Amino acid sequence: MELRRSIGFFRATTMVVGIIIGASIFVQPSAVTAQVPSVIGVLVVWAAAGALTLIGALVIAELASAWPRTGGVYVFLRELYSPAVAFLWGWAMFWTMHSGIAAVIAMVFARYVGTFVPLGDAGTRTVAVAAVLLLSAVNYRGVREGSAVQAVFTTIKVLAIVLIIGIAFTVAGHTNGALAGHAAAATALPSGRAFVLALIAGLFAFGGWHMVSYAAEETVDPTRTIPRALVAGTLTVTALYVALNAAYLRVLPLATVAQSSRVAADFADAAVGGHGAQIMSALVILSTLGAMNGVILAGPRVYLAMAHDGLLFKWVGGVHPKFRTPHRAIALQAAWSSVLVATGSYRALFTRVVYTEWIFFGMLAAGLFLLRRRPGYAPPYRVWGYPFLPALFVVSTGAIVLNQVVAQPLESAGGLLFVLLGLPVYYIWARRAATV
Repeated sequence: MELRRSIGFFRATTMVVGIIIGASIFVQPSAVTAQVPSVIGVLVVWAAAGALTLIGALVIAELASAWPRTGGVYVFLRELYSPAVAFLWGWAMFWTMHSGIAAVIAMVFARYVGTFVPLGDAGTRTVAVAAVLLLSAVNYRGVREGSAVQAVFTTIKVLAIVLIIGIAFTVAGHTNGALAGHAAAATALPSGRAFVLALIAGLFAFGGWHMVSYAAEETVDPTRTIPRALVAGTLTVTALYVALNAAYLRVLPLATVAQSSRVAADFADAAVGGHGAQIMSALVILSTLGAMNGVILAGPRVYLAMAHDGLLFKWVGGVHPKFRTPHRAIALQAAWSSVLVATGSYRALFTRVVYTEWIFFGMLAAGLFLLRRRPGYAPPYRVWGYPFLPALFVVSTGAIVLNQVVAQPLESAGGLLFVLLGLPVYYIWARRAATV
Protein backbone atom coordinates (compact mmCIF):
# COMPACT_ATOMS: atom_id res chain seq x y z
CA MET A 1 0.00 0.00 0.00
CA GLU A 2 1.19 3.52 -0.81
CA LEU A 3 1.25 6.38 1.65
CA ARG A 4 -1.23 9.18 1.08
CA ARG A 5 -0.06 12.67 0.07
CA SER A 6 -1.92 15.04 2.37
CA ILE A 7 0.67 17.56 3.62
CA GLY A 8 0.69 20.85 1.71
CA PHE A 9 2.85 23.92 2.25
CA PHE A 10 0.89 25.35 5.19
CA ARG A 11 0.78 22.08 7.10
CA ALA A 12 4.44 21.38 6.38
CA THR A 13 5.34 24.84 7.70
CA THR A 14 3.25 24.36 10.84
CA MET A 15 5.05 21.06 11.31
CA VAL A 16 8.43 22.85 11.27
CA VAL A 17 7.23 25.63 13.59
CA GLY A 18 5.22 23.36 15.87
CA ILE A 19 8.02 20.86 16.47
CA ILE A 20 10.65 23.52 17.15
CA ILE A 21 8.51 25.54 19.57
CA GLY A 22 8.09 23.10 22.42
CA ALA A 23 8.91 23.94 26.03
CA SER A 24 12.55 25.01 25.61
CA ILE A 25 11.83 28.64 24.74
CA PHE A 26 10.14 28.99 28.12
CA VAL A 27 13.28 27.72 29.91
CA GLN A 28 16.40 28.23 27.77
CA PRO A 29 16.39 32.08 27.91
CA SER A 30 17.80 31.78 31.43
CA ALA A 31 20.76 29.69 30.20
CA VAL A 32 21.44 32.16 27.38
CA THR A 33 21.12 35.29 29.52
CA ALA A 34 23.37 33.83 32.22
CA GLN A 35 26.22 33.75 29.68
CA VAL A 36 25.57 37.07 27.92
CA PRO A 37 25.31 40.18 30.14
CA SER A 38 23.38 42.58 27.90
CA VAL A 39 20.06 42.94 26.14
CA ILE A 40 21.71 43.40 22.76
CA GLY A 41 23.94 40.40 23.40
CA VAL A 42 20.97 38.18 24.25
CA LEU A 43 19.07 39.19 21.12
CA VAL A 44 22.17 38.70 18.96
CA VAL A 45 22.62 35.19 20.36
CA TRP A 46 19.03 34.22 19.56
CA ALA A 47 19.30 35.72 16.07
CA ALA A 48 22.60 33.86 15.50
CA ALA A 49 21.07 30.59 16.70
CA GLY A 50 18.21 31.13 14.26
CA ALA A 51 20.66 31.88 11.45
CA LEU A 52 22.60 28.66 12.07
CA THR A 53 19.36 26.72 12.21
CA LEU A 54 18.38 28.26 8.89
CA ILE A 55 21.67 27.11 7.35
CA GLY A 56 20.99 23.59 8.58
CA ALA A 57 17.47 23.83 7.19
CA LEU A 58 18.85 24.91 3.81
CA VAL A 59 21.14 21.87 3.79
CA ILE A 60 18.18 19.59 4.52
CA ALA A 61 16.16 21.43 1.87
CA GLU A 62 18.68 20.58 -0.86
CA LEU A 63 18.93 16.97 0.24
CA ALA A 64 15.14 16.64 0.46
CA SER A 65 14.78 18.00 -3.07
CA ALA A 66 17.38 15.48 -4.29
CA TRP A 67 15.82 12.51 -2.46
CA PRO A 68 12.14 13.26 -1.62
CA ARG A 69 11.60 9.89 0.04
CA THR A 70 10.13 8.63 3.27
CA GLY A 71 12.75 8.63 6.01
CA GLY A 72 14.42 12.01 5.48
CA VAL A 73 17.76 12.15 7.30
CA TYR A 74 17.99 8.34 7.29
CA VAL A 75 17.72 8.32 3.49
CA PHE A 76 20.20 11.19 3.11
CA LEU A 77 22.83 9.44 5.24
CA ARG A 78 22.30 6.20 3.33
CA GLU A 79 22.74 7.88 -0.05
CA LEU A 80 25.64 10.11 1.06
CA TYR A 81 27.67 7.58 3.02
CA SER A 82 26.41 4.05 3.59
CA PRO A 83 23.48 2.04 4.97
CA ALA A 84 25.56 1.46 8.13
CA VAL A 85 25.73 5.19 8.92
CA ALA A 86 22.02 5.55 8.19
CA PHE A 87 21.25 2.62 10.49
CA LEU A 88 23.12 4.31 13.35
CA TRP A 89 20.84 7.32 12.96
CA GLY A 90 17.72 5.16 13.05
CA TRP A 91 19.13 3.09 15.94
CA ALA A 92 19.80 6.19 18.05
CA MET A 93 16.48 7.73 17.03
CA PHE A 94 14.37 4.82 18.19
CA TRP A 95 16.07 3.93 21.43
CA THR A 96 16.90 7.42 22.70
CA MET A 97 16.84 10.55 20.55
CA HIS A 98 13.37 10.49 19.04
CA SER A 99 11.43 8.31 21.45
CA GLY A 100 13.27 10.14 24.24
CA ILE A 101 12.19 13.52 22.87
CA ALA A 102 8.56 12.35 22.83
CA ALA A 103 8.93 11.12 26.42
CA VAL A 104 10.57 14.34 27.63
CA ILE A 105 7.89 16.51 26.03
CA ALA A 106 5.13 14.28 27.41
CA MET A 107 6.52 14.66 30.93
CA VAL A 108 6.77 18.45 30.58
CA PHE A 109 3.17 18.48 29.37
CA ALA A 110 2.00 16.38 32.33
CA ARG A 111 3.89 18.47 34.88
CA TYR A 112 2.21 21.63 33.63
CA VAL A 113 -1.17 19.91 33.70
CA GLY A 114 -0.31 19.32 37.35
CA THR A 115 -0.37 23.08 37.97
CA PHE A 116 -4.14 22.93 37.45
CA VAL A 117 -4.91 19.42 38.78
CA PRO A 118 -2.67 17.92 41.50
CA LEU A 119 -1.30 14.66 40.10
CA GLY A 120 1.64 13.33 42.10
CA ASP A 121 4.44 11.31 40.49
CA ALA A 122 2.33 8.34 39.41
CA GLY A 123 -0.42 10.59 38.10
CA THR A 124 2.07 12.70 36.15
CA ARG A 125 3.48 9.62 34.43
CA THR A 126 -0.02 8.35 33.71
CA VAL A 127 -1.03 11.63 32.07
CA ALA A 128 2.20 11.67 30.05
CA VAL A 129 1.65 8.13 28.76
CA ALA A 130 -1.98 8.95 27.97
CA ALA A 131 -0.88 11.96 25.90
CA VAL A 132 1.60 9.81 23.93
CA LEU A 133 -1.03 7.15 23.24
CA LEU A 134 -3.75 9.65 22.32
CA LEU A 135 -1.64 11.56 19.81
CA SER A 136 -0.27 8.29 18.43
CA ALA A 137 -3.87 7.15 17.88
CA VAL A 138 -4.63 10.36 15.98
CA ASN A 139 -1.63 9.82 13.70
CA TYR A 140 -2.50 6.13 13.36
CA ARG A 141 -5.82 7.21 11.84
CA GLY A 142 -4.15 9.20 9.08
CA VAL A 143 -1.50 11.74 8.14
CA ARG A 144 -4.33 14.10 7.16
CA GLU A 145 -5.66 13.98 10.71
CA GLY A 146 -2.20 14.20 12.29
CA SER A 147 -1.12 17.17 10.18
CA ALA A 148 -4.48 18.89 10.78
CA VAL A 149 -4.00 18.60 14.56
CA GLN A 150 -0.48 19.93 14.08
CA ALA A 151 -1.76 22.93 12.12
CA VAL A 152 -4.37 23.76 14.76
CA PHE A 153 -1.99 23.50 17.74
CA THR A 154 0.73 25.48 15.98
CA THR A 155 -1.59 28.26 14.82
CA ILE A 156 -3.06 28.72 18.30
CA LYS A 157 0.27 28.77 20.10
CA VAL A 158 1.86 31.16 17.59
CA LEU A 159 -1.09 33.52 18.04
CA ALA A 160 -0.75 33.18 21.82
CA ILE A 161 2.98 34.00 21.69
CA VAL A 162 2.27 37.01 19.47
CA LEU A 163 -0.36 38.15 21.98
CA ILE A 164 2.11 37.82 24.87
CA ILE A 165 4.70 39.82 22.95
CA GLY A 166 2.08 42.46 22.19
CA ILE A 167 1.12 42.70 25.88
CA ALA A 168 4.76 43.18 26.84
CA PHE A 169 5.22 46.11 24.46
CA THR A 170 1.83 47.78 24.79
CA VAL A 171 0.23 47.03 28.16
CA ALA A 172 3.19 46.07 30.36
CA GLY A 173 6.13 48.40 30.68
CA HIS A 174 9.67 48.41 32.00
CA THR A 175 9.86 47.74 35.70
CA ASN A 176 12.32 49.87 37.67
CA GLY A 177 14.37 46.75 38.32
CA ALA A 178 14.52 45.90 34.64
CA LEU A 179 15.68 49.39 33.71
CA ALA A 180 18.35 49.45 36.42
CA GLY A 181 19.60 45.99 35.51
CA HIS A 182 19.82 46.81 31.81
CA ALA A 183 21.68 50.06 32.50
CA ALA A 184 24.22 48.29 34.71
CA ALA A 185 24.91 45.69 32.00
CA ALA A 186 24.98 48.11 29.07
CA THR A 187 28.76 48.23 28.86
CA ALA A 188 29.45 44.57 29.70
CA LEU A 189 30.82 42.40 26.90
CA PRO A 190 30.72 38.59 26.86
CA SER A 191 33.85 36.53 26.34
CA GLY A 192 34.14 34.42 23.21
CA ARG A 193 33.55 31.21 25.18
CA ALA A 194 30.53 32.70 26.94
CA PHE A 195 29.03 33.68 23.58
CA VAL A 196 29.57 30.14 22.23
CA LEU A 197 28.00 28.60 25.33
CA ALA A 198 25.02 30.94 25.02
CA LEU A 199 24.71 30.10 21.34
CA ILE A 200 24.68 26.36 22.07
CA ALA A 201 22.01 26.86 24.74
CA GLY A 202 19.93 28.79 22.23
CA LEU A 203 20.37 26.16 19.52
CA PHE A 204 18.82 23.50 21.72
CA ALA A 205 15.59 25.52 21.66
CA PHE A 206 15.58 25.16 17.85
CA GLY A 207 15.64 21.35 17.79
CA GLY A 208 13.48 19.31 15.45
CA TRP A 209 13.66 21.48 12.32
CA HIS A 210 14.75 18.51 10.18
CA MET A 211 11.76 16.27 10.94
CA VAL A 212 9.52 17.61 8.16
CA SER A 213 11.76 15.73 5.70
CA TYR A 214 10.71 12.36 7.14
CA ALA A 215 7.25 12.50 5.55
CA ALA A 216 8.35 13.46 2.02
CA GLU A 217 6.22 10.81 0.31
CA GLU A 218 3.16 12.13 2.14
CA THR A 219 3.91 15.72 1.12
CA VAL A 220 2.37 17.35 -1.94
CA ASP A 221 5.11 18.34 -4.44
CA PRO A 222 7.85 17.65 -1.85
CA THR A 223 10.76 18.98 -3.93
CA ARG A 224 9.21 22.46 -3.67
CA THR A 225 7.09 22.21 -0.53
CA ILE A 226 9.73 20.95 1.91
CA PRO A 227 12.40 23.57 1.07
CA ARG A 228 9.83 26.38 1.24
CA ALA A 229 8.41 25.07 4.52
CA LEU A 230 11.87 24.76 6.07
CA VAL A 231 12.79 28.33 5.19
CA ALA A 232 9.43 29.82 6.19
CA GLY A 233 9.27 27.80 9.40
CA THR A 234 12.77 28.59 10.67
CA LEU A 235 12.42 32.30 9.85
CA THR A 236 9.08 32.40 11.68
CA VAL A 237 10.50 30.70 14.77
CA THR A 238 13.57 32.95 14.80
CA ALA A 239 11.42 36.08 14.65
CA LEU A 240 9.19 34.79 17.45
CA TYR A 241 12.15 33.80 19.65
CA VAL A 242 13.92 37.14 19.27
CA ALA A 243 10.69 39.04 19.96
CA LEU A 244 9.76 36.84 22.93
CA ASN A 245 13.18 37.33 24.54
CA ALA A 246 12.88 41.06 23.94
CA ALA A 247 9.54 40.88 25.73
CA TYR A 248 11.07 39.00 28.68
CA LEU A 249 13.81 41.63 28.98
CA ARG A 250 11.42 44.55 28.66
CA VAL A 251 9.61 43.42 31.80
CA LEU A 252 12.25 41.59 33.86
CA PRO A 253 15.79 42.56 34.94
CA LEU A 254 18.64 40.68 33.28
CA ALA A 255 19.62 39.10 36.60
CA THR A 256 16.11 37.76 37.13
CA VAL A 257 15.99 36.24 33.65
CA ALA A 258 19.45 34.70 34.13
CA GLN A 259 18.64 33.12 37.50
CA SER A 260 15.03 32.10 37.00
CA SER A 261 14.03 28.46 36.65
CA ARG A 262 10.60 29.56 35.37
CA VAL A 263 11.34 32.68 33.37
CA ALA A 264 8.15 32.56 31.31
CA ALA A 265 5.99 32.31 34.43
CA ASP A 266 7.95 35.11 36.14
CA PHE A 267 7.46 37.24 33.06
CA ALA A 268 3.72 36.56 32.98
CA ASP A 269 3.35 37.34 36.69
CA ALA A 270 5.10 40.69 36.20
CA ALA A 271 3.25 41.54 32.99
CA VAL A 272 -0.36 40.57 33.81
CA GLY A 273 -0.45 40.00 37.56
CA GLY A 274 -1.36 37.08 39.80
CA HIS A 275 -2.75 34.76 37.12
CA GLY A 276 0.35 34.99 34.96
CA ALA A 277 1.69 31.59 35.97
CA GLN A 278 -1.59 29.88 35.05
CA ILE A 279 -1.68 31.67 31.71
CA MET A 280 1.85 30.61 30.90
CA SER A 281 1.19 27.07 32.08
CA ALA A 282 -1.71 26.85 29.65
CA LEU A 283 0.54 28.08 26.83
CA VAL A 284 3.22 25.50 27.69
CA ILE A 285 0.58 22.74 27.71
CA LEU A 286 -0.58 23.81 24.26
CA SER A 287 2.98 24.20 23.00
CA THR A 288 4.11 20.78 24.21
CA LEU A 289 1.08 19.07 22.70
CA GLY A 290 1.91 20.58 19.31
CA ALA A 291 5.58 19.62 19.52
CA MET A 292 4.78 16.10 20.70
CA ASN A 293 2.29 15.55 17.90
CA GLY A 294 4.87 16.58 15.29
CA VAL A 295 7.48 14.25 16.77
CA ILE A 296 5.01 11.36 16.87
CA LEU A 297 4.00 12.03 13.25
CA ALA A 298 7.57 12.19 11.94
CA GLY A 299 9.52 9.40 13.62
CA PRO A 300 7.70 6.28 12.37
CA ARG A 301 8.54 7.21 8.76
CA VAL A 302 12.21 6.47 9.50
CA TYR A 303 11.38 3.04 10.95
CA LEU A 304 9.22 2.37 7.89
CA ALA A 305 12.19 3.12 5.60
CA MET A 306 14.49 0.93 7.72
CA ALA A 307 12.06 -1.98 7.50
CA HIS A 308 11.83 -1.62 3.73
CA ASP A 309 15.66 -1.76 3.59
CA GLY A 310 15.63 -4.99 5.58
CA LEU A 311 17.22 -3.35 8.60
CA LEU A 312 14.21 -3.77 10.88
CA PHE A 313 11.51 -6.38 11.27
CA LYS A 314 9.54 -6.63 8.02
CA TRP A 315 6.21 -6.26 9.76
CA VAL A 316 7.21 -2.76 10.95
CA GLY A 317 7.11 -1.66 7.28
CA GLY A 318 3.41 -2.33 6.91
CA VAL A 319 1.09 0.43 5.68
CA HIS A 320 -2.51 0.37 6.92
CA PRO A 321 -4.86 -0.60 4.07
CA LYS A 322 -7.48 1.98 5.06
CA PHE A 323 -5.63 4.81 6.81
CA ARG A 324 -2.48 4.61 4.63
CA THR A 325 -0.20 5.21 7.60
CA PRO A 326 2.83 3.29 8.95
CA HIS A 327 0.54 2.04 11.69
CA ARG A 328 2.82 -0.62 13.15
CA ALA A 329 5.79 1.75 13.31
CA ILE A 330 3.56 4.31 15.07
CA ALA A 331 2.42 1.69 17.59
CA LEU A 332 6.00 0.53 18.19
CA GLN A 333 7.20 4.08 18.83
CA ALA A 334 4.25 4.78 21.15
CA ALA A 335 4.98 1.63 23.15
CA TRP A 336 8.69 2.41 23.64
CA SER A 337 8.10 6.09 24.47
CA SER A 338 5.53 4.98 27.05
CA VAL A 339 8.06 2.57 28.58
CA LEU A 340 10.61 5.40 28.82
CA VAL A 341 8.05 7.59 30.57
CA ALA A 342 6.83 4.88 32.94
CA THR A 343 10.33 3.84 34.02
CA GLY A 344 11.83 7.33 34.11
CA SER A 345 14.80 6.12 32.07
CA TYR A 346 14.25 8.68 29.32
CA ARG A 347 16.24 11.37 31.10
CA ALA A 348 19.49 9.40 31.48
CA LEU A 349 19.32 8.03 27.92
CA PHE A 350 18.25 11.23 26.22
CA THR A 351 20.72 13.61 27.89
CA ARG A 352 23.67 11.36 27.05
CA VAL A 353 22.83 10.77 23.41
CA VAL A 354 21.04 13.91 22.20
CA TYR A 355 24.28 15.76 21.42
CA THR A 356 25.29 13.04 18.94
CA GLU A 357 22.62 14.17 16.49
CA TRP A 358 24.86 17.17 15.78
CA ILE A 359 27.54 14.78 14.52
CA PHE A 360 25.06 13.53 11.94
CA PHE A 361 23.96 17.08 11.05
CA GLY A 362 27.58 18.01 10.44
CA MET A 363 28.00 14.93 8.24
CA LEU A 364 24.98 15.97 6.17
CA ALA A 365 26.43 19.43 5.54
CA ALA A 366 29.85 17.96 4.73
CA GLY A 367 28.12 15.55 2.37
CA LEU A 368 27.08 18.42 0.14
CA PHE A 369 30.72 18.88 -0.86
CA LEU A 370 30.79 15.24 -1.97
CA LEU A 371 27.48 15.51 -3.80
CA ARG A 372 28.48 18.53 -5.84
CA ARG A 373 31.26 16.40 -7.36
CA ARG A 374 28.98 13.57 -8.39
CA PRO A 375 28.20 13.47 -12.11
CA GLY A 376 24.54 13.99 -12.89
CA TYR A 377 23.72 15.53 -9.51
CA ALA A 378 21.16 18.25 -10.27
CA PRO A 379 18.61 18.74 -7.47
CA PRO A 380 15.68 21.13 -8.02
CA TYR A 381 16.85 23.20 -5.04
CA ARG A 382 20.41 24.19 -4.10
CA VAL A 383 21.51 25.68 -0.79
CA TRP A 384 22.23 29.41 -0.77
CA GLY A 385 25.76 30.59 -0.12
CA TYR A 386 27.53 27.37 -1.05
CA PRO A 387 30.28 26.57 -0.09
CA PHE A 388 30.56 29.14 2.71
CA LEU A 389 27.31 28.49 4.58
CA PRO A 390 27.60 24.68 4.65
CA ALA A 391 31.24 25.03 5.78
CA LEU A 392 30.17 27.39 8.57
CA PHE A 393 27.54 24.86 9.65
CA VAL A 394 30.09 22.04 9.73
CA VAL A 395 32.39 24.13 11.93
CA SER A 396 29.46 25.05 14.21
CA THR A 397 28.36 21.46 14.69
CA GLY A 398 31.96 20.54 15.50
CA ALA A 399 32.05 23.26 18.16
CA ILE A 400 28.81 21.99 19.71
CA VAL A 401 30.07 18.42 19.89
CA LEU A 402 33.49 19.46 21.22
CA ASN A 403 31.90 21.64 23.91
CA GLN A 404 29.74 18.74 25.07
CA VAL A 405 32.72 16.37 25.19
CA VAL A 406 34.82 18.85 27.18
CA ALA A 407 31.98 19.72 29.57
CA GLN A 408 30.80 16.14 30.22
CA PRO A 409 33.46 13.71 28.97
CA LEU A 410 32.15 10.55 30.67
CA GLU A 411 28.51 11.11 29.73
CA SER A 412 29.50 12.07 26.18
CA ALA A 413 31.63 8.96 25.78
CA GLY A 414 28.77 6.82 27.09
CA GLY A 415 26.31 8.36 24.64
CA LEU A 416 28.64 7.94 21.68
CA LEU A 417 29.38 4.35 22.70
CA PHE A 418 25.65 3.61 22.79
CA VAL A 419 25.27 4.94 19.24
CA LEU A 420 28.26 2.90 18.02
CA LEU A 421 26.79 -0.24 19.59
CA GLY A 422 24.40 -0.09 16.67
CA LEU A 423 27.20 -1.17 14.28
CA PRO A 424 27.30 -4.87 15.26
CA VAL A 425 23.51 -4.89 15.23
CA TYR A 426 23.58 -3.43 11.71
CA TYR A 427 25.89 -6.16 10.44
CA ILE A 428 23.63 -8.83 11.93
CA TRP A 429 20.59 -7.32 10.22
CA ALA A 430 22.44 -6.80 6.93
CA ARG A 431 23.60 -10.43 6.90
CA ARG A 432 20.07 -11.57 7.73
CA ALA A 433 18.62 -9.45 4.90
CA ALA A 434 21.17 -10.84 2.43
CA THR A 435 20.16 -14.42 3.21
CA VAL A 436 16.41 -13.86 2.94
